[in-house]
Order: sequence, then structure tokens, then C-alpha cells
Amino acid sequence: MTHAPHTVVIGGGIVGLAVSERLTRDHPGRHVTVLEKEDGWARHQTGRNSGVIHSGLYYAPGSRKAVMCRAGAASMVRFAREEKIAHEICGKLVVAASDDELPGLRRLAERGRANGIEVHELTPRQAREHEPHVNAVAALHVPSTGIIDYSAVCQALVTRLEQAGATLTRGAEALGATRTGDRLRLATSVGTLEADAVVNCAGLQSDLVARRLGADPSARIVPFRGEYFELRPDRRHLVRALIYPVPDPSFPFLGVHLTRGVDGGVHAGPNAVLAFAREGYGWRRIVPRELAQTLGFPGFWRLAAHHARPGAAEMARSASRHLFAESLRRLVPEVRDDDLVPATPGVRAQALRRDGSLVDDFLIERSPGVVNVLNAPSPAATSAFEIADHVVGLLPAD
Repeated sequence: MTHAPHTVVIGGGIVGLAVSERLTRDHPGRHVTVLEKEDGWARHQTGRNSGVIHSGLYYAPGSRKAVMCRAGAASMVRFAREEKIAHEICGKLVVAASDDELPGLRRLAERGRANGIEVHELTPRQAREHEPHVNAVAALHVPSTGIIDYSAVCQALVTRLEQAGATLTRGAEALGATRTGDRLRLATSVGTLEADAVVNCAGLQSDLVARRLGADPSARIVPFRGEYFELRPDRRHLVRALIYPVPDPSFPFLGVHLTRGVDGGVHAGPNAVLAFAREGYGWRRIVPRELAQTLGFPGFWRLAAHHARPGAAEMARSASRHLFAESLRRLVPEVRDDDLVPATPGVRAQALRRDGSLVDDFLIERSPGVVNVLNAPSPAATSAFEIADHVVGLLPAD
């Protein structure tokens, strides 16, 4: 007597839930179990981001990020329409605030067009037609960028999974796995499961979970906290949609930006500072073992040495609302220090190699019976359905 194939997906963020939904949709004879260590869904990266549907502007042509993000923006909008989830394709501006940023703006326009994205180069006057309060010597307008409620996307995925008969288990942590024949015996904090395949979408914990599952991942997760503010309600009129700076080529993050959410609020941020725990959402949150793992990793010190100057600036901005506001004033000069109200922070799970290089693309690795999604930072939420299709294609056939 044969059993129905059983796949266990570890992680209840948007990528794990999207993988699970694709499995139940495309392989209805396969049973799917989702394990989430928290008591709710989308508690970490998914539920703590800016809620942007990215266009694919920034990513190297031909990379997984570029290809999956562009396709993912379309599939995410289709899903939102089907499920009646709040979203808006509002477009965004990338702003050169000074002449020395113009070459970077032009390179960004070239990259966007190489990725097949509609990009319009604007004069200062044209930029202010989109964002009347912006400071720009030039700007790019990207019409395909949008906003969405990703937590609502996750809840809709959970509903689909429940209707498909999947097993959804919260408060369950993956502890280890052993192979028995062609199956995996997965130890969890709530018991033992037998599985034909396991998909690790554990985000901030993904490299640790990969090791528990018997893999030797090629990268280590180093957590970077992103701190956000919100504009006070009476100052939200300063931002109509999304305003981004030209990325600093010497630093691997986009820089603080202003994003209007589907609820009408305006987020400002994030910066990027080392977190002292994988889920270190504040300076006081320190897990000595996790901090020691980061500080004992040679790749971290190589990264820190290479980016010492911008890294120090990020730390200073983290400690000073005035400096944070100064960064925003380069984009929107009317922003005042007291316009900023602290908002929910996030932590980015950034994969880092031993030589100090950041993994710049989605990183997905296989070991026998296991698929490990090891690097899925932004634009992973936008690309969730494309990542899911790719991961499902890597699993053994039924």
C-alpha cells in the first residue's frame, strides 16, 4: 500500500506560504504540512517591510531577482485582485538630489531598461508634477512600482491552504532530521514527522535550519536591523507615493526612502545596522550565542572593513532622529525632525559568504530530499510566487 507524498515546508512567511500553496494547487495528491515556530504567520521579514511591489529596477539583468521580480510584480497584482487585497500601482520616483548623483541615476535607468522595465527620465519640474515637495536635479519615474498589504496576502494564502486540506502548525520549530531509506524523519518541538521532502523557508533562521537538516550551506545569515519612522498624520501630504534616493554604489542597501502604504500612512526608512540577534528588533535585544556567531564569522569582519565608512554613518543615523531626518530632507526638504514618529522595525536576513561578499541574488540550494531557500531578502515578497514555482520544480516528482 502506497502513501500520499508528504512535503513539509518550514517557515510561515510569504515565501513558505507561497511554496505551500503552489504545492497544493499543482500537486493535489501530495499532503503539505507547514511548520511555523511563531504563534502567527508573517511575524518577521514579511510582516515588517514597507509593503512595496517592486518593479525589478535595481537588479543585475538576467539574475533571479531581476527575472522573478518583474514577473512577480504581475503575479502579485493578479493575486491581490483575485483575493480583493488592498493594493495600488502608484509608481515611484528615484531622485538625484545633487549633480554628483546624475551618473548613478543614468546607470539605474539603463539597468531598468535592460530588465524590460518602463523608466521615464524627468526634469526637476516634471518630478515635482509627481511629488510636489521633492528636491530633485533629475529623477526617474517607474510607473510599475506599487504598494500592497503583504500580511493580508499571507492570510489569503493560509485560507487557501486550509481549504486545500494542508496541515498548518504554529509554535513548531524544526530541530533536526535523519534519513530512513528514501524518507526524512523530521524532529520538531511538537513531535516527529515523516516526509518525502522538506522545503526550508525559515528566513532569518534559514542557514541554521539547513544545518539541522544535514546540509552545508554556502552562506551565513547575518542580521541587519532596519529602523523605520512614520510621518505624523498632518505631514503625510508631503509624500504622494514612493520617493527613493539614488543608491550609494559603495553600500549594498538602498538607503532611507519614503513610502506611502495602502493605509495612507507614510513610512520613512529603513537604515541598516547590525542586529545583535537574528530577531534583534531593538538595541536592547541581544542573544549572546547569535552575536558570537556573527562576530566569529570571518566574512562579517571582511564586510565591515570594506564598508566601514557607510556602516558608521548608518550607526550614527540609528542613534539620532535628527540625522535620520537629514537623510530624508535631501529628498523632501520640508521634513522636520518632529515629523517623525518611531515605527515597527524589521530585520533583513542577509546571506554573507566567507570572503565577505554579500549574496546579491536569491540563493536556493538542494541536498538529498531538501530544498533550502537561503537568501530571500527584498524583493522576495514581490517575487514570492515565482520563487515558489522555482522551488516546487526542484522537488521530486510525485
